[in-house]
Amino acid sequence: MLPDGWHHRPNQPELLLAKKKVYSFEGERSSVTWDSALCIHAEECIRATSPLFELHRKPWGQPDLVEDRELDEVVRRCPTGSLAYQVKDGSSREEAEAENTVTIAVNGPAYIRGKLVFEGDEGEGATEFRAALCRCGHSKNKPFCDNSHLKAKFRDTGAVGREGPGFEEEGGTLTITTKENGSLRLRGNVSIRSASGTIRWRGSKVSLCRCGLSESKPFCDGSHRKGNFEADGFVKAAAPKPGP
Repeated sequence: MLPDGWHHRPNQPELLLAKKKVYSFEGERSSVTWDSALCIHAEECIRATSPLFELHRKPWGQPDLVEDRELDEVVRRCPTGSLAYQVKDGSSREEAEAENTVTIAVNGPAYIRGKLVFEGDEGEGATEFRAALCRCGHSKNKPFCDNSHLKAKFRDTGAVGREGPGFEEEGGTLTITTKENGSLRLRGNVSIRSASGTIRWRGSKVSLCRCGLSESKPFCDGSHRKGNFEADGFVKAAAPKPGP
């Protein structure tokens, strides 16, 4: 039995997809939204030792069961930004983490946290706090991961082989630009962690591979040109986040 709005993906029963794009779980004091277009079912929310989300309950999200601090802690566990919350009296809200970080997953996406501004070639952008970005080149929701790396059998150990120039201070805005048929370009202070959790690279300007072909992953080496990689240079509009 699955929660309302979920169904099995044909031929891939281990993955779940939502029947519609955005769900809102309303409580007396707070509300939570779930944007299924960004969700890759990392299960951080339902594995948390919290009654906020329980998989086989209807509704499976119940914000009235937790205090504001726990609400914030559980929603922040979501690595993709598909979960967001609003405390209706405005007394609490999610804030960007003090340090901008990229964590490279084994055979999977790049998980990014911080004060993020997504920007396409035309300069349009939106601010987020958490995202999972495609590294395999096969996502139908680029630049975001949609679990296509599983079907594509993308392989990468998550190692980060080079060190960056460093930066003088942590934090600030991290602008992520998606280049048409090209890389993900990050501008702003950022630390890159290998899959082992160790920070290997620090700097304020870097291009990351999103075609899956680079020989120096997670960094771009221009292989998208030889591989005729195609991807739009804009960011698809995300679902509206809860707000006052």
